[in-house]
Amino acid sequence: MYFKNFRSAGHPPTLAGAFLYFDVSFMIWVLIGALGIFIAKDFNLNAASKGMLVAVPLLGGSLLRLPIGMIADRIGSKKTALWGMGLTAIPLLLACFAGASLPRMYGIGLLLGIAGASFAVALPMASRWYPPEHQGLAMGIAGAGNSGTVLAAFFAPRLAQAIGWHAVFGLALIPLALVMAYVFRFAKDSPTHPPPVAWRHYLTCLKEHDALLFCFFYMMTFGGFVGLASFLPIFFNDQYGVSRIMAGNLTALCVFSGSFCRPLGGYISDRLGGIRTLSLLYAGIAVCLLLVASLPSLPIIVTALFMTMLLLGMGNGAVFQLVPQRFPKQIGTLTGLVGSFGGLGGFLLPIGLGSLKEVWGSYGAGFLLFAVGCCAALLILRGVQVQWRQKWNLAEGSLV
Repeated sequence: MYFKNFRSAGHPPTLAGAFLYFDVSFMIWVLIGALGIFIAKDFNLNAASKGMLVAVPLLGGSLLRLPIGMIADRIGSKKTALWGMGLTAIPLLLACFAGASLPRMYGIGLLLGIAGASFAVALPMASRWYPPEHQGLAMGIAGAGNSGTVLAAFFAPRLAQAIGWHAVFGLALIPLALVMAYVFRFAKDSPTHPPPVAWRHYLTCLKEHDALLFCFFYMMTFGGFVGLASFLPIFFNDQYGVSRIMAGNLTALCVFSGSFCRPLGGYISDRLGGIRTLSLLYAGIAVCLLLVASLPSLPIIVTALFMTMLLLGMGNGAVFQLVPQRFPKQIGTLTGLVGSFGGLGGFLLPIGLGSLKEVWGSYGAGFLLFAVGCCAALLILRGVQVQWRQKWNLAEGSLV
């Protein structure tokens, strides 16, 4: 009955368009990470520089998500998505024909943040078509577009081996154009799209304590997911000496679990409550990361990272089951704000892993620090549980 009601509640073509837009954009956003081993070899980079290389696109996405979320609220998600995909073609062309030095790749990486900012458009595009009781699943399906990381991790190294890493960026223009055509033809803005308001009203959410908490929670889940998705090829190659193709395969395997479990996290949150679900997920993530930090044998660490990414993906869905309940009229801006901090977390994680590797000679310290951050998120979340239930005046089962 739940799924039957869900199918009739919204606009499936737009939900599909939001997923495809996010999927291809996410694939493009993490291309530098997927090709990081190839690029690092050409530029002779150490661990810290590798971390910076794959982190720069994540910083670009973090910086652009809030303004693009505001634009989506003002002119509509569909128009913003089409403009965003058109602009994304620029760094792809630059990487294909002009990515001949590390400074240039840093600049290209920042511009690839346009693709990363798609999160602030795709989720409101889908969300506004669905009532509160279906928000978790709708946001989860649209957000499952982070499965684009699987495509990048699996196909990009193979293509780079055959035709060179520069050409891979050019090939990415093909799926980008196809998705742009689909969104133009089939996607629609919801009739419940709020009317434009003065720009200063969008920033009032920055003063909200709850908004800042959501930002921190998403730094842990989404930041962890996208940061690991970008850095794992380098990690597997450096730490375990696997080939570039095998590093991509292992990364794709780990990322796959998190990408497609995001809707599951939203669905479970709809049924059990976002706080209860997210609390369990943070606890599980911390345990998995402690195992990863010990740097066990390759089969064990692949299993632990697979579970880590699965739980992180579910956590992304759980966070955004809560956001529309608290900020229903500013969902575009809040998606941009929270997503910005998620991208910031993704930016910091590869840098931390690479820098701590240079200092301590091991990646274990970085994973241990990440586990501590998840424990802190768990404690904070449990601390605000009762306050949120009373403040939001919602049914207990929807939050705990």
